[in-house]
Amino acid sequence: MSNKKQNRRVAAFGTLRILTISALLCAMSIVLGKYLAIRGGDVLRFSFENLPILLAGMAFGPTVGVIVGVTADLVGCLLVGYAINPIVTVGAALIGFSSGLLYRLTGKLPVGARVTLAVTGAHLLGSVLVKTLGLAAFYAMPIGILMLWRLLNYVIIGALEALLLTAVLKNRALERLIRIETERRPK
Repeated sequence: MSNKKQNRRVAAFGTLRILTISALLCAMSIVLGKYLAIRGGDVLRFSFENLPILLAGMAFGPTVGVIVGVTADLVGCLLVGYAINPIVTVGAALIGFSSGLLYRLTGKLPVGARVTLAVTGAHLLGSVLVKTLGLAAFYAMPIGILMLWRLLNYVIIGALEALLLTAVLKNRALERLIRIETERRPK
């Protein structure tokens, strides 16, 4: 293998291009979640912070999804002065992981169905279950009420995210880029 090709490979990401796109997705998640969110008190936020994390998992696999989710959560908290809640960080990791895994496991289905299943599973596990547990523990709130509000929140957000991600992942140019970059990854 030539020295040029060796320099373009970057550990878990596979290529420098995937690393760069992942960094951009991480930055987008921070902006969408910490700066452009509509707040409903300390715990509820209407935001699309998970959209880039979901895209990272679906486009580049569960490992990249985890890295983008964790990095976006930790860096975002540090930038705006939130206390880091490790349970919420695990929830962000699970969103990236489960979206990537579910998208891969449903490979024979049409893109819209794959995206819908991946977004639904990721939000039920990461956003509604794990993050809600972390928020309830951190803020000493009743978990049942909090979970119902967050479930309603993510039914709405998840539906919008699924529509956006389906349109993005059906784009031929992006589909070709993802295929080329994932084929370049070391086996």
